[in-house]
Amino acid sequence: MTWHGIRGHDALVEQFRRALARRRLASSFLFCGPAGIGKRSFALKLAQAMLCQTRPEESLDPCETCPACRLVAAGTHPDLELIEKPPDRAVIPVELFIGDLEHRGREGLCHRIALKPSMGGRKIAVIDNADDMNAEGANCLLKTLEEPPPRSVLILVGTSPGRQLPTIRSRCQLVRFQPLAAEVLAELLLEREVVTEAGEARRLARYAEGSLAQAVALADPRVWTFRRELFERLAAPPLASVALAKTVAEFVDAAGKEAPPRRARLRQVVAFAAEFYRHLLRRQMHEKGDSPHLPERPATKLRSVPGCTEMGTVPFFPDDELGRLLLAAADRPCHDATAALGRCLEAAGQIDRNANQATLIEAWLDDLARA
Repeated sequence: MTWHGIRGHDALVEQFRRALARRRLASSFLFCGPAGIGKRSFALKLAQAMLCQTRPEESLDPCETCPACRLVAAGTHPDLELIEKPPDRAVIPVELFIGDLEHRGREGLCHRIALKPSMGGRKIAVIDNADDMNAEGANCLLKTLEEPPPRSVLILVGTSPGRQLPTIRSRCQLVRFQPLAAEVLAELLLEREVVTEAGEARRLARYAEGSLAQAVALADPRVWTFRRELFERLAAPPLASVALAKTVAEFVDAAGKEAPPRRARLRQVVAFAAEFYRHLLRRQMHEKGDSPHLPERPATKLRSVPGCTEMGTVPFFPDDELGRLLLAAADRPCHDATAALGRCLEAAGQIDRNANQATLIEAWLDDLARA
């Protein structure tokens, strides 16, 4: 189903409907989930539904035509505050929360949300890029979170609770957003004309891990060229970690000067490597006839690649190119693939913790070479 153009989160819509109907809506929320799955859009549509002048808020069915709905859509509603990180800043400026030095405490989100609503019955604030709040900015929110103004709602939009200070997490109701289903992603890619062929849309959706933003990034042919080169190097030990680190750094730098797209590109590189080692481990376990680390499911049919089978609905080899490389690398010890996969998962966490890009790439690939 689709809730006013937002797909994949119908269960959360029902949760908010029940809370509003029971008059049990919390005052502060932390929306968490992968980037590019519609958390910000959901927050703004939720705000529009609660500020709509013609329909009851518990219906969560904004008319989208009344003055309030049009103002929310335009981003100019006086009772809706939207805070986000400026493109030229690494963190959300503290001035957006409490005003500049000359107007400290008399401007900013914390001041405005405490004012009486101008049009509707609520004051609503949405903080996008909440992962990019520093400690000073987060601490500015504490008083508002501890003593929320009457009829106010504050929504923080981020990716993981671990990116927030414990004092912030403890004062917000956590709302977890699930990745979008592959079929939903494929439909969105076709509707937005990112691709024109249904087969290509399904292929991108399969690798996007439920994120529309990631699926759009994967539509770039250069990403798949890099993936093929990365797999070829990982499949042919010994791994030349220094040369590969230079290649990875150049590929990440090509994403632009801003930190978020560069982090997203590096996260994709690490995900590709994890994909390689995950399927290598599956191949090794399959050849041994023993799969202690994977669910035991009977093989159902053979694919076109010799020795490539499917277990249930999860393919051993997602494509012929990877299948060919894995067949050549399958004689490695299983514990090597396990260690390499674990190191990739560790690197993914380090990216989310804003580790230095150059150091992370070199250390990660050096560890893979030793594994």
